[in-house]
Amino acid sequence: MRALKEEAYLPVSKQIQRPATPAKKPKARTRVPSEATLNRRKRLMETKRSAIMEAALDVFSRYGLHGTSLDQVASQADVSKTNLLYYFASKEDLYINVLRQLMDVWLSPLKAFTVEQDPSEAIGDYLRVKLELSRDHPAESRLFCLEVIQGAPLLLGELQGPLRDIVESKVSVINAWIEAGKLAPIEPHHLIFSLWAMTQHYADFRTQVEAVSGRTLEDPAFFAETLDNLKALVLQGVCPRS
Repeated sequence: MRALKEEAYLPVSKQIQRPATPAKKPKARTRVPSEATLNRRKRLMETKRSAIMEAALDVFSRYGLHGTSLDQVASQADVSKTNLLYYFASKEDLYINVLRQLMDVWLSPLKAFTVEQDPSEAIGDYLRVKLELSRDHPAESRLFCLEVIQGAPLLLGELQGPLRDIVESKVSVINAWIEAGKLAPIEPHHLIFSLWAMTQHYADFRTQVEAVSGRTLEDPAFFAETLDNLKALVLQGVCPRS
């Protein structure tokens, strides 16, 4: 205390110079992205995710789960592996997402069955749409077929859950058609299995179809011929019998 008092009487030049307390800088304002910026980012993320899914479908359908690496998928999607893992936690996660998406696409025609429809028209439309999918999306069908042949190790839960629920709901529709006298008495499960087999054959065994007939569903005349014959085979078998 004495030293401080003595210092007060010293000349200004000899007093202890203490640094001034710096003034507090105002906090920088956090810039909130505009709605346009957020939408742009969302579109970019969706585009990247779609590119990864498309590349994964192509590679998985050719090499299977175990023959495919994330590096292959990332390279084909033109993204880094790190960027790919931002969207999908692992190769298995990516594989399951691809399978779920293709199941949504391939099951959409079956989901359209309703009691109010005329069964001949509903089944005819189903055959047409499934043949279009076999023509335009053969990779999806081949990948699904490959997974099921292997015992569906990563998709069994989907088959026993959502797929089974969809099939059972359409079994009820087919039974209602039969009770109304609109279809012959058949076991609905076998009708559904037959529709799957007849249409997806043209995707899963496309090479065999082309080797034997020299034609594919990309030929409009062959597509129309195939559709007409499948309709005749199925509808003549399920039409009410006198």
